[in-house]
Amino acid sequence: MKELKFEDAMKRLEDIVKQLESNEAPLEETISLFEEGLILAKQCDQQLKQFENKVNELVTENKVDENDV
Repeated sequence: MKELKFEDAMKRLEDIVKQLESNEAPLEETISLFEEGLILAKQCDQQLKQFENKVNELVTENKVDENDV
């Protein structure tokens, strides 16, 4: 599966959840949707961790020392 941008992955994940909640898909499709959802959730989690690390890095690099103010 191609890695999507975070927003696109979240949108697809929301669509999958709606489909699964409707209970209208055949069992085979439900299993496929569930599997895709797990992959997307893992991808989003990894991206969020990368974003968090980047923000922490930026904050650390740009931290203003109180003595400098």
